[in-house]
Amino acid sequence: MSFVGAKLILTQGDSLLVCLRDDFDWLPFPGHWDLPGGKAEEGETPIECALRELDEEFGLRLEPTRLSGRSIPSATRPGRESWLFVGTLTAGEIASIRFGDEGQEWRMMPIAQFIAHPRAVPHFREAVAQVLRS
Repeated sequence: MSFVGAKLILTQGDSLLVCLRDDFDWLPFPGHWDLPGGKAEEGETPIECALRELDEEFGLRLEPTRLSGRSIPSATRPGRESWLFVGTLTAGEIASIRFGDEGQEWRMMPIAQFIAHPRAVPHFREAVAQVLRS
């Protein structure tokens, strides 16, 4: 399997960092709530991809040691793998977020709301529920 990208489940208490995807027809799941992260660039490791995307999308820089991760089958590219990282954010980090130019908005959404939200990316609703249960 080849690595295609990475996503992050970043929480504080019972809330989860999410962004509302742009509403362009060419995007998968336009106008849906999504997790931070995205496609890998040439030569990146999964953790490098996750941290770069987090910096680009939210202006946040975390130490790799603050995240734990695992590979998962890609939901949109059969036969390939993605990575899912889990970590926590501080109130200060949340206050320092500087939203990038991808997506319509961001928020700290209650985890239960994301899992049940009809406009959250379906496979990430399931992933969040599974990861946070374990």
